[in-house]
Amino acid sequence: MLSGRRYRLKLTEEQAALCSEFGAVCRAVWNTALDQRRQAVARWQRGFDTPFCGYHLQAAQLAEAKREEDWLRAAPSHVLQQSLLDLDRACQERGTFTVGWRAKHRWNPSFRFPVGNLITVEKINRRWGRAKLPKLGWVVLRRTRPLGGTVRSATVSYKAGHWWISFLVEDGLLTPEHHLGDPVGVDRGVVVAATTSTGEFHNRKFATVGEKARHRRLQQKLSRQKKGSANRRKTLKSMGRISSRAVDRRGDFCSQTARHLADKHSVVVLEDLRTADMTSSARGSVAEPGARVPQKAGLNRAILDKGWHRLELALTNAARTTGTQIVKVNPANTSQTSLSASIWTRHRVRAKRGSGAPGAPTQITRTSTRPRTSFAPQGMRCRPVETSPLGGL
Repeated sequence: MLSGRRYRLKLTEEQAALCSEFGAVCRAVWNTALDQRRQAVARWQRGFDTPFCGYHLQAAQLAEAKREEDWLRAAPSHVLQQSLLDLDRACQERGTFTVGWRAKHRWNPSFRFPVGNLITVEKINRRWGRAKLPKLGWVVLRRTRPLGGTVRSATVSYKAGHWWISFLVEDGLLTPEHHLGDPVGVDRGVVVAATTSTGEFHNRKFATVGEKARHRRLQQKLSRQKKGSANRRKTLKSMGRISSRAVDRRGDFCSQTARHLADKHSVVVLEDLRTADMTSSARGSVAEPGARVPQKAGLNRAILDKGWHRLELALTNAARTTGTQIVKVNPANTSQTSLSASIWTRHRVRAKRGSGAPGAPTQITRTSTRPRTSFAPQGMRCRPVETSPLGGL
């Protein structure tokens, strides 16, 4: 079974500069290859006979460009080829014109070493270890947990002022065939992050009151600063540190909740929610402006703050080690009933009409195993939800 291990790096100044250079080269390769693909698709749509612009064609062109451009030779070849592979997969899954550019000021540098036999990981002591990476040499990492397997690849990324390394490890574990727990349904909400059909409530605040106030002050300060200035970059770094703490807490909460549910239950039933569509903006267009845009924006922040999609991903990951089955159901009317087995209990009651003659109308009574906890969309007023300015980060 493949699993991930993430560690914080302690790089020297030269290594940090090399990592920044590798990330910049990978970003340039991504943007250039994406521009080629878009131009090729546009020519094909206009009726021109052009060769298919895929990974193999672009990898050959990259090899030729490396012989001519010195800045391309700074990064390892297999790292640049992996960027082309990632772009090829993104275009196949999302579409060429849907994949976004990697802007310099809105993208954190990251690159992947896909060849595991070129990576060596050693233990220095109980707290520290080191890894040997191509063209970087030995890099020191904070050993927070054992590696526990064979390294298949390594990804170096930059986040909140620190460099991190993530190993893809083959740990040798297998998914169990059976789980002896009981099935459970999970309802994700904006007030409580996750409510189970057994009556358990899983919730946590991911940002403290002081962090929210400081983040709001930094936002006000940012609005008065000049774009491109050094003070603006300092403010953005301070905001990024606060946001990263909220993101880490949200990820920790989702992982712990998913592990608890996967260890305890054999089947976990979730609503098949399209979070990306549910959190889209309601602004509309100039010709057809949207209605209740601020209210919809607040709801979007509340949904993103609870981490609905991240909890679903954590459950899918935790289920691999326990054999738990993840089932997605149609979200219609699931907030009115329990998501476990026997969702609706129907009782046919013969209406009193005279002496109960045959052909009398029947009535279906719906009963629920737990009280209603979500809001109905048909004409009911929803009470305001406290949202965080760090929601969805």
